[in-house]
Amino acid sequence: MAKTELFTGLDVGSSAVRVVIAQRQIGVDGLHILGAAEGPADGISKGTITSIEDAVSSISATLEKVERMTGVPAEHATIAINGTHITSIESHGIVAVAKADGEIKQNDVDRVIEAAQAVAAPPNYEILHVIPRSFTVDNQHGVKDPVGMSAMRLEVDAQIIEGQTAQIKNLQKAIYRTGVSIDDMVLAVLASSLACTTKRQKDLGVAVLNIGASTTSLMVFEEGDVLHTKILPIGASHITSDIAIGLRISIDLAEKVKLEVGTANPAEVDKHDEINLHDFGGDELVLPRHQIADIIEARVEEMDKMVDRELQAIDRSGLLPAGIIITGGGAKLPGLIDIGKRDFRLPVSIGFPIGYTTAIDKVQDPQFTTALGLASWAADASSTHGLFSKLPAFGSVNDTVNGMRHWFKSLLP
Repeated sequence: MAKTELFTGLDVGSSAVRVVIAQRQIGVDGLHILGAAEGPADGISKGTITSIEDAVSSISATLEKVERMTGVPAEHATIAINGTHITSIESHGIVAVAKADGEIKQNDVDRVIEAAQAVAAPPNYEILHVIPRSFTVDNQHGVKDPVGMSAMRLEVDAQIIEGQTAQIKNLQKAIYRTGVSIDDMVLAVLASSLACTTKRQKDLGVAVLNIGASTTSLMVFEEGDVLHTKILPIGASHITSDIAIGLRISIDLAEKVKLEVGTANPAEVDKHDEINLHDFGGDELVLPRHQIADIIEARVEEMDKMVDRELQAIDRSGLLPAGIIITGGGAKLPGLIDIGKRDFRLPVSIGFPIGYTTAIDKVQDPQFTTALGLASWAADASSTHGLFSKLPAFGSVNDTVNGMRHWFKSLLP
């Protein structure tokens, strides 16, 4: 039997914890998903830890599910990080080529990326990713891979993604206390993009919109590079809250109504359609279904306007040939595509996982794209230097907590 490697992706979201264990067999393209599990997320709000004890319990319970499914312990994992504390900034680095003959080596590329990350970051922030956009070799702009070229000077334009140190460490503490080692931490929407987009789409120009419970993450690609990143403080739970307020019903009842009869497009609803809240476990009350659709449409329009403002800021509003790909748990809301096409004036589609084989049906779902993308990131990192340059000093975050990990493990029964 061919030797296999196992990769674990752990997505700790605001409403759910999802984990996948994937395997790559030698000589076979793509990953095969051996196990997948999800469970409710407690102690987590808007992508950040609010109670370490509750978060540890939620993560542990989900890991136990996938371990029972696969019979393999999840000893290490690649983790998603998200939240409104994530910021991105543009940076520029420049170095002289070291070799006397002017040939650019990998060491020169590493040095210029290191120069780009020497920005004045706030003292309470850590750099998560340094993503090179393009290199300049002397005066030749737009170079994608400068290794082997000749030049006196090498420059890089890069996007730096940072996260609040306290939030990163709190997430790390919660993971380590489950007994799992952290291989890497990856921005959630970046992981999602690995699972639901193609290279051609990224080359043409595409925006990935990951709609979670409390946040919506946007990442724009063009010519294969990350052009823009933004985490918006609005998500699917805000739609549920609007329904609860508008209909004067409980949050739990509003969630049921949204999932079973909700749509973002009132045009899909017959004006004579009615629902009885008693059918969903509520009081005997008959309401026009159109009223629910109007409430949902208003919130979705607000979300779309926030996203379009971000596209306007980078001059890409209505100008992405591959359009918008909507993924995440909130992507399954009926009518979202039609409203998106109208608001963005672009092609809009649901981002389903691409290129994975599995016998587990629930994995072929937009809500699993982040966890699957994390497994892909881990698989790529094990075979190459990774799809994107990651800050070498990022290891210092892990080093700082390395002793803490062993201390927490010593407390485990």
